[in-house]
Amino acid sequence: MHDPKLAPKYENQARMLANKVQKTYKHLRKRFARQNINVFRLYDWDIPEIRAAVDWYAGHLVIAEYTRKQSTPEWLPLMGRAVAEILEVPSKNVHLKERRAGKQDGKRYERIDTTDKKFVVSERDLKFYVNPWDYIDTGLFSDHRNTRQMVREMARDKDFLNLYCYTGSFSCYAAKGGARTTTSVDRSETAIAWARENMELNGIPEQGNRLVQADTFDFLNRAKKEGRAYDLAVVDPPSYSTTRNRRMEFDILQDHPKLLAGVLEVMKPGSLVFFSTNHQDFEPRMENLGFSEAREITSLTIPEDYVSKKKTIHRCWKMVV
Repeated sequence: MHDPKLAPKYENQARMLANKVQKTYKHLRKRFARQNINVFRLYDWDIPEIRAAVDWYAGHLVIAEYTRKQSTPEWLPLMGRAVAEILEVPSKNVHLKERRAGKQDGKRYERIDTTDKKFVVSERDLKFYVNPWDYIDTGLFSDHRNTRQMVREMARDKDFLNLYCYTGSFSCYAAKGGARTTTSVDRSETAIAWARENMELNGIPEQGNRLVQADTFDFLNRAKKEGRAYDLAVVDPPSYSTTRNRRMEFDILQDHPKLLAGVLEVMKPGSLVFFSTNHQDFEPRMENLGFSEAREITSLTIPEDYVSKKKTIHRCWKMVV
């Protein structure tokens, strides 16, 4: 510890965090087990001085610090040890991360290790591969499990479009819900390969379930020219993305009207679009895009384990064409 005076303070915080996490785990574990859900949130900055998120992944713990300039390197490992000890999780199954606010928030694919290890987690009757070693994000955004279920219930006989599809979990739900076709688009080769693995894991055939490695705007332009049209879409972009030379390519605050206008052009009349963002200061500008309805449904899409007084994990709109 750089400053010995901080040791008692940090040890006290570690005890507080461990006790809070244990209490939440006992409360949620059996209820989620009945639903066959083994990825859920145990803590999210509920105590003001403990700036962390703790997630359960089928016997693994992912513990992230919301870092800032005042953060000290000893703090996060101390929190990790305390939580692992109280939940009896071996240290090899504890994964510590740093989450920095700001424009790096959209780095879904930035590598922090190269183990290439994955294990399988359950969400209802579906399964997904996660990798908590190599990336800041693990491969499954559990805060959208309610939204995925909504999509599944609407997907029968629909042509489904999943933009910024990441590892394809929405597409797996749509396919299991009886979608006529699914089309999943992401510019990351890693994400598209991972989405294919998730589809195979869930017994979803390649036929009728396209995976497209492409920039979203390029894909939308091409789909419009080819006359493709969809009945149901999910649009869940990162807050920011950059090109390889680090130039800003997409900023959701500025660019979401242009993105949604492009989506509108490939949707059938009467179709539905789910649009989501986790940008904490998002201001929607959707009035003049031409949707017949654009209704915020955030409260319906956030599961109980993600309800937080400190921040809203995501915001979500349901839009009718």
